[in-house]
Amino acid sequence: QVHLVESGGGLVQAGDSLRLSCAFSGDTFSAYVMGWFRQAPGEEREYVASISWGGAMTYYADSVKDRFTISRNNAKNTVYLEISNLKREDTAVYYCAADQNLEDWHKVYVIDYWGQGTQVTVSS
Repeated sequence: QVHLVESGGGLVQAGDSLRLSCAFSGDTFSAYVMGWFRQAPGEEREYVASISWGGAMTYYADSVKDRFTISRNNAKNTVYLEISNLKREDTAVYYCAADQNLEDWHKVYVIDYWGQGTQVTVSS
């Protein structure tokens, strides 16, 4: 059973940078497309970014592609999300996600495994 544990969230100031981490266990990490979703209060969970099995391909939601960077370290079974120039609208719970298939990866219902989430709160 795949287990995902996020870390790195917290209370930050607008304009700051932050790196979220997600530790993967329970299966072969390199067999999974990894990525992140987020959910703001009162909103639906939305796709943020994803990265292919070996890390060669990355994908981003249009709303974040200029400030967010996703990466992975297959030797450490970890995926990262770096966020620069944080804005108040980035306030959300950020969820790590894993699924072996790349097709439709940005759709919530496709994802097989989820982490418990890490809260990011941006103050002005």
